[in-house]
Amino acid sequence: MPISKFLDPKNDFAFKRIFGSERNKDILLRFLNDMLKFRNYGEIVDVSFLKPSQDPDIVSRKQSIVDVLCKDENGRQYIVEMQVARTKGFEKRAQFYAARAYTSQMNSGENYEHLKEVIFLAITDFIMFDGKPRYKSNHILMDEETYEHDLRDFAFVFLELPKFNKTIDNLSNIIEKWAYFFKHAQDVTEANLDQFAGDDKILKRAVEQLNKHAWSDDEILHYDAAKKIQLDNIAAMAAAVEEGIEKGREKGREEGREEGREEGEEKKAKSIAIKMLKSGKSVQEVAEMTDLDLDTVKQLQKE
Repeated sequence: MPISKFLDPKNDFAFKRIFGSERNKDILLRFLNDMLKFRNYGEIVDVSFLKPSQDPDIVSRKQSIVDVLCKDENGRQYIVEMQVARTKGFEKRAQFYAARAYTSQMNSGENYEHLKEVIFLAITDFIMFDGKPRYKSNHILMDEETYEHDLRDFAFVFLELPKFNKTIDNLSNIIEKWAYFFKHAQDVTEANLDQFAGDDKILKRAVEQLNKHAWSDDEILHYDAAKKIQLDNIAAMAAAVEEGIEKGREKGREEGREEGREEGEEKKAKSIAIKMLKSGKSVQEVAEMTDLDLDTVKQLQKE
């Protein structure tokens, strides 16, 4: 099998190199327009990159950092994030970042009516929503009775890569091609690049941006460093999960031992109670001396 020369777009450095740079802005624009057609507004013509305000603790742990924050010519803001390792509360963090981007638009003295829409778009290498088979989901605020979309300023889009299982021979639309790009670009070869991208120059250029032979030594070092961070995070999370499972097992064993002790003590108390009843002790006396309740002792008396 031919060896691919393309790197992994899920890598944090590679992702930002393609979607977070001025030189590749046309790729970002195309991606946003393809993914957000459900919003029913005109084509996004241009975006300007913004510097996200981030939680220092999250940044220090290299978790869920906003990869791309930009706004279009109409003031709408877009958060685009590639998330490889599942972090606890990621869906809440998505809402937090969207809310932060929304409130950051408000300057002193301005009216609320000037606030613009915020769209959070995440590509995840883990399953976000168990039980839902669709790999792309669009989330908006709707009236639960009329399904009217009155509150229009927030939207969330998730592309869950583990749910996408089509091969390069069966891609039928641009969303499927983007999903394949994120999941399998590093498996594309010169031989099947045309099969994947066809006449789509932007999609082909997105793949070619991953050509490691066109990267500088410094860029490769950054790529490798980002890859190590991702692997370290995944390993740390796996260890934390295993530790949690082991603690749960130990707690279960301890509860089992405690339950066994209690059952043993109760069994012993009942045995003594039966002997006492046979010796002529009253139900009240037996209950007081064995700490069994009256109903239990009365039941033993009948046996």
